[in-house]
Amino acid sequence: MMHWLIAPVVLPALLAPFIVLAARYHIVIQRSFSVAGVVALIAIALGLTTQVFDGSIILYQLGDWAAPFGIVLVGDRLSIFMVLLTAVLALFVLLYAIGSGWDNRGAHFHALFQFQLMGIMGAFLTGDLFNLFVFFEVLLIASYGLMIHAGGDARLRAGVQYVLFNLIGSTLFLFALGSIYAETGTLNMADLANRVALIGANDTVGIRVAAVLLILVFAIKAAIVPLHFWLPSSYAEAPAPVAALFAIMTKVGAYSIIRVYTMIFPPDLEITAGLHGVWLLPAALLSVALGMAGVLVAKRLDRLVAFSVIGSMGMVMVAISLFTPEGIAAALYYIVHSTLAAAALFLIADLVRSGRANLDLTPQPPIAGSALTAAFFFAGAIAVAGLPPLSGFLGKLLVLDAAFGADQVVWVWAVVLGSSLISIVGFSRAGSILFWKAQSVEHNAETSPPPATLSYVAVGGLLALLVAHTIFAGQVHSYTTKMAAQLFSPQPYIATVLDTSGKLSSPQEGY
Repeated sequence: MMHWLIAPVVLPALLAPFIVLAARYHIVIQRSFSVAGVVALIAIALGLTTQVFDGSIILYQLGDWAAPFGIVLVGDRLSIFMVLLTAVLALFVLLYAIGSGWDNRGAHFHALFQFQLMGIMGAFLTGDLFNLFVFFEVLLIASYGLMIHAGGDARLRAGVQYVLFNLIGSTLFLFALGSIYAETGTLNMADLANRVALIGANDTVGIRVAAVLLILVFAIKAAIVPLHFWLPSSYAEAPAPVAALFAIMTKVGAYSIIRVYTMIFPPDLEITAGLHGVWLLPAALLSVALGMAGVLVAKRLDRLVAFSVIGSMGMVMVAISLFTPEGIAAALYYIVHSTLAAAALFLIADLVRSGRANLDLTPQPPIAGSALTAAFFFAGAIAVAGLPPLSGFLGKLLVLDAAFGADQVVWVWAVVLGSSLISIVGFSRAGSILFWKAQSVEHNAETSPPPATLSYVAVGGLLALLVAHTIFAGQVHSYTTKMAAQLFSPQPYIATVLDTSGKLSSPQEGY
């Protein structure tokens, strides 16, 4: 049994109450422990990555109770990959929060940040659906506290809307879990994969209802049209570091769809055939189109970035909805790109906010440090729009290539290419207003002080990761291809989880 597997969940779970109880009034101590904890998470994630790199599955059984009766955490290439991405993102977001002083504008930022990491890590590592629900609720509670950090009426209204929509999703999740347990008697994912496959053709109503409910729940979390209404206001009104961390939150929904609908309800499963493919691809294409249309018509920079998140998630879901190894591999490559790019843009928007009266896309006096901020915005816009040479261009090429065998290939190509053009126009319009037209506005020689150096370091670090993601695209895509192959051959995962010895499975040839 791999005891390190529980560390990404336990470490932030222990740090959060320690920060509240022992360092509540000492911001320097809070910052030190929070940064040290995230650095430790990165080190642990890197160590776990070496364990699963060859295709091995690692298992942790809480209380040494074997599945399906006990709670298990499972690490494979996909789950550890998402844990590492979360930890790396968290480090740069945390550095920005410290450099900009956002963490000191309200109470308990670092404790809530750690609880948020606990929920995200747990959602990626859990091996059963009920604990996926539990970690979703941990996410909801912590993210609501982070959303209203520093207060404000607009932030509070957006937070209430955010909680309301996610509570609806949680209610649907409970209904789905009840239906699944009534039909199968288990909620362990590996055990479900075996039991669902044995359900007769005449007894499929309950399990089909559960499959539909689950995909609705995960679509809400992923902000897929028409279940996206909560995202624009919530992300636009949230503090910038919080919105940047939330860039990984929608990926939890995407991860859940990948996990559940390749293991429990795979595409070749007769009793649920077509359930996830009938409307998921059209909804994903609508998300791409609506998100980039929002970029074009947005009147505020923060809402522009929020709509770009919807468009990016639509692109991820286009690839996932193909439910082929090529599509999943492309989606996983694009997930890394869209997470880093969205986080960087939210932080860049805050750099702009620090020198302006507001984030309205209207000509205003130039901001301090505008040259570097403009360069960062230019790089982030290129990444999100999918222009060469950054990873967004390569990611979209992979998605388009994966769609070649699909019946809707013409629609996929038309929407992806058309929305890319629209996003270029939208970001160009915003950039010209923010940085070029600002030079023609009358202003005093004195300007507000430039953002802190640490803030620029955090944003620059995220953009540097995007460059690295481009340079090493071949190696990353090769790894995501192996991930996809492992997902579509879940037998080693199932065998490892249901093996009472709890030993590591051996690497599988071809993974």
